[in-house]
Amino acid sequence: MASLVRVEPVALLPTQAGCAVFLGDGTKAIVFYIDPAVGASINASMAGQIPPRPMTHDLFLLALESLGAEVRRVVIVSVEEDIYYARLIFEAQNEIMERKIVELDARPSDCLALAVRCGAPVFVVREVWDALPDMAGVLEEMREKGLGFGDGGEA
Repeated sequence: MASLVRVEPVALLPTQAGCAVFLGDGTKAIVFYIDPAVGASINASMAGQIPPRPMTHDLFLLALESLGAEVRRVVIVSVEEDIYYARLIFEAQNEIMERKIVELDARPSDCLALAVRCGAPVFVVREVWDALPDMAGVLEEMREKGLGFGDGGEA
């Protein structure tokens, strides 16, 4: 298994094209951009808001739960031409089947939306993490200008 860096969402900031997601490990922060609707979903979940009806990510988690499965972790595995790739790892076990680990290719935004809902850890492959620029300074400048919403903590 590749060496992994555990990260947390530290901020979601609106942009003209969508939403910037900053993930950090306490010393460094990276950023990627996502659809504004998924950004709003992540922000609402981080703020503890519970919708009156299940949203798409809530529905997926409910379906997993009904099948005896649980999200174990999310791993950002690569970046190619500014496109991030992630894997959603969940474990299924019920009265019909033995324990099974399932790994799916998924958008990092969807993975993050699921992880914040169920408290699953988020990781970045060390090689990918080390190759990405540190955006903590940019995040701090944006915070000073009051350009953020959904702050999840410090970078």
